[in-house]
Amino acid sequence: MRLRALLETDALGLRLLGGEEELDRTVRGVMTTDLRDPSRYLSGGELVLSGLAWRRGAEDSEPFVRILAGAGVAGLAAGEAELGDIPADLVAACARHRLPLFAVHEKVAFATITEHVVRQVSGVRAGDLAAVVDRHRRLMTSGPAGGGPEGILDLLGSDLDLRAWVLSPTGRQIAGSGAPLPAARAAALAGDHLSAARAGLRSPYRTAVDGTVYSLFPVRAQGGDAAGARGAALADWLLAVEADAGDWPEERLDLLQGVTQLIAVERDRRDAARTVRRRLAQEVLELVQAGAAPAETAARLRVAAPVLLPGLSGAVPHWQVVVARIEWAEPEATGGGGDGAPVVRALLEEILVGAAGPAGPAGGDSGDRIAVAHMGDEAIALVPLTAAEEGPGTPAPDTVRPTAAPGAVPATSAPAPGAARPPVSGAASARESGAASARVADAAGGTGPADPGLHADALLAAVRAPLAAGLGDGGRLTLGVSAAVHSAEGLRGALEEARHARRVAAARPGRVCAAGHHELASHVLLLPFVPDDVRRAFTARLLDPLRDYDRRHRAELIATLEAFLDCDGSWTRCAARLHLHVNTLRYRVGRIEQLTGRDLSRLEDKLDFFLALRMS
Repeated sequence: MRLRALLETDALGLRLLGGEEELDRTVRGVMTTDLRDPSRYLSGGELVLSGLAWRRGAEDSEPFVRILAGAGVAGLAAGEAELGDIPADLVAACARHRLPLFAVHEKVAFATITEHVVRQVSGVRAGDLAAVVDRHRRLMTSGPAGGGPEGILDLLGSDLDLRAWVLSPTGRQIAGSGAPLPAARAAALAGDHLSAARAGLRSPYRTAVDGTVYSLFPVRAQGGDAAGARGAALADWLLAVEADAGDWPEERLDLLQGVTQLIAVERDRRDAARTVRRRLAQEVLELVQAGAAPAETAARLRVAAPVLLPGLSGAVPHWQVVVARIEWAEPEATGGGGDGAPVVRALLEEILVGAAGPAGPAGGDSGDRIAVAHMGDEAIALVPLTAAEEGPGTPAPDTVRPTAAPGAVPATSAPAPGAARPPVSGAASARESGAASARVADAAGGTGPADPGLHADALLAAVRAPLAAGLGDGGRLTLGVSAAVHSAEGLRGALEEARHARRVAAARPGRVCAAGHHELASHVLLLPFVPDDVRRAFTARLLDPLRDYDRRHRAELIATLEAFLDCDGSWTRCAARLHLHVNTLRYRVGRIEQLTGRDLSRLEDKLDFFLALRMS
């Protein structure tokens, strides 16, 4: 279609501000962005829609327009909702670069323009395929006939013989045609997508998992934020198509790009539905952080509870706080110093929705029970927990169940505090995350957890690998989980507890790390904060003599020491564990004491050895 045709459509509400002589340019697609530099997402011929959130001053217009012109876009349509009249410096920059500029009336949604352009472009380029897109558009509308993303993908299968799935950045399946993807395969595709996006590859990305070739199309939110291209990719959905798009004609590629734009409209609808919950969480947490009176916080919680727990009948929920943060090795990784909090907020919402499964206990979208705010560079979730029903075989009355994660792992299934967690990196590791997810599900099938609510390791078990692939070597995601509290008075402590747990997680190796409240009552809390040189000197002084002796004599003194301490100094239990005679064990312990000058009958020396082994 031509740019001129856009002006002739009254429903679009476009007003031409410059570039009349360029109105015969061909429009090949549409893209919505508020990134300062969207060049990596442009292929030429797009109508770019922008709310101008990237503009902080008059000097920003020239570089933005220069990037668009250099990418060969057809034109720029700027929304009036944010700033009112379009700034004169933007008009002048577009005139210098001969880029047609339109003003979009504040009452016209960008989604309306997107749908119109997709329909028209598909109609010109794809002929009979355009009918499919139009049918998809009708299915995306609200009402009894609306089919949502599933309807779109079913038509891709029936009309174009394409099997496709919409996946979240963690590999959670949002919609699909035919049988669901195995969890491990979906996680692997999400990891490959994030790796390709991080590397700046042009979509669609092609990958092979378990011998099957897939083409991955990013589904980008219609409203961009200033988090930067690399950060924004971490929150993108993706359309995974079981086919090799490298063999496709241009018309079919255009059609699939149009389909991703229609799915993005559905994503925006779901995102908008979270606005009220985000605002409620923001208000509550701001009161808590400001030290407001408990009565004021409790009143706000009473307003929030029915929204976060639809159908709540008088019961007062317990609450849990989860804090997440993304840290980049280089500041420019977030796009010129832009605020990356919206991205980590979207990621935390996704992690919590994934933990809850496809629906909450009362049915419906599990996202209806997710409330995440962002304060500074942190995303903070306020998670409501319902009291468990009393009855034979049920937990005590004060035990609570999380509505956001009915499949939470029992405390006994989580790794022991301080246990080694090997760092996960690379998209290939995503292929193993399905097994981790299955283990989480198996553990959840047991009896009720002794420690109620969300568990840090359970939240990240299935998503570590894909998120690590997206973060690469330049970023880290850390997460902390508080204990459950039953009143407004406890929320301030829960917030600080979650933040402190996140700092403990940040002291560990790995791209994606988590820590829970149970780790704050252990020596594990102190170990990550011991300086590296002090740790090395302390462990070398106690353990190096034993390591040297083991190396020369194969005496296994280190293994003996670990077993002796683990058996609380019991000679008989330790000897039985090591399959040794007690006299042999006494000889080895005596050798340890001789080499180190310590006495393993003294509590202080036992403690020193214990800490040295933990820090080594």
